[in-house]
Amino acid sequence: MTDSSTSVRRLSDVKTTISESQYLLIVKGLKKNIDKIKPQFEEGGRFSKLQSVFDGFYTFLFTPNETGKTGVHIHDSNDSKRAMITVVIALLPCCLFGMWNIGLQHYMAIGSPDRDLFTLFFYGFFAVLPQIFTAYIVGLGIEFIVAQIRHEEIQEGFLVSGILIPMICPVDTPSWMLAIAVAFAVIFAKEVFGGTGYNFLNVALVTRAFLFFSYPSKMSGDHVFVKLGGQPGIDSFSGATPLGQLAAQTEPSAVVTNVVGDPLSYTDIFLGLYPGSWGETSCLCIFIGMAILLLSGVANWRIIISGLLGGFLMALVAHNWQSPLYPCTYLQPLEQLGLGGFLFAITFMATDPVTACRTRTGQYIYGALIGIIAILIRCYNTGYPEGAMLAVLLMNCFAPLIDYCVVNANIRKRMRRLTVRNI
Repeated sequence: MTDSSTSVRRLSDVKTTISESQYLLIVKGLKKNIDKIKPQFEEGGRFSKLQSVFDGFYTFLFTPNETGKTGVHIHDSNDSKRAMITVVIALLPCCLFGMWNIGLQHYMAIGSPDRDLFTLFFYGFFAVLPQIFTAYIVGLGIEFIVAQIRHEEIQEGFLVSGILIPMICPVDTPSWMLAIAVAFAVIFAKEVFGGTGYNFLNVALVTRAFLFFSYPSKMSGDHVFVKLGGQPGIDSFSGATPLGQLAAQTEPSAVVTNVVGDPLSYTDIFLGLYPGSWGETSCLCIFIGMAILLLSGVANWRIIISGLLGGFLMALVAHNWQSPLYPCTYLQPLEQLGLGGFLFAITFMATDPVTACRTRTGQYIYGALIGIIAILIRCYNTGYPEGAMLAVLLMNCFAPLIDYCVVNANIRKRMRRLTVRNI
């Protein structure tokens, strides 16, 4: 038995070695062939005008072997491309669940909820596929064109924005509206400031804000968050989000319901079994993505913790002084954090390293103010029952000022120490 098992293991090792060697041969052959046509895309070549496009695909397939010849450079395997891919991986649980939830809400709304997992998932998958294609084609197309005009490398920043944008929009958002909004955000919130790494506003949230203020009827209401596909809903159907329902109520005993009128439990809220922007309803999936970002070091824990704490404290204050004039104050603090896009914004939007604060003290202040302002807008602005988008965009504008104040306060503190020592 020992000899036979050993021989089996050796055979498997040989097979593994052969497969790995074959893989290396394929990769080396591919790189060799691509290197042959590379001069055609360099300066003076036949296709030199497409140099940025070729460089983008080349660096996507292979790690560049060029290094700096002057100055001091710290080489790290965790470059921007890998960081962006990590964020995309962290978004996958929310993305996959959101597609399934679209199908669930659809079949519940038409009175036929007893469908298998794959039916629900693929209904949602094909429902959001045009939005995802639209966001990537328009956004990446503009970035490719701008990079070619400027003779710069194509950056990877839109890998994340391209999937974030559809996830924070209603499932029924028309593709042409999304295309206009994406073009506006990429051009005026990113490229005019220099491109990836130079924008001071979150591109995905600028897209959402453009849609909200330009086409408000398509961004809110009872019918934009549940895709009926032309079929009539059942008599008790309501496609309003939980926060949208609360905005229209005045009774402290009022409860939020799902699409068929059943009250939402804490389990429903945690799992995300209710209508909303399809990528941001599930707290469970957001926590999984949060864990991936924190363990990989891509997201900053100070912003997340301070944001959650600030939102919880503001929700607690609002709930203790609840008023029929402001129905969202009836929500418990945990419901405030779990409903809507608050948790999603804190995890994936507020932690954007380009638009957030850089100093450690500033990150605490930045995150806490996002949490406070988001719940403040949600509770006391009945015309806009979701405040996370505006809170993050507002604090994006103030992030440089916060860092400036923190740095100058630290300088003054050190100067006082120096003065005391000299005395």
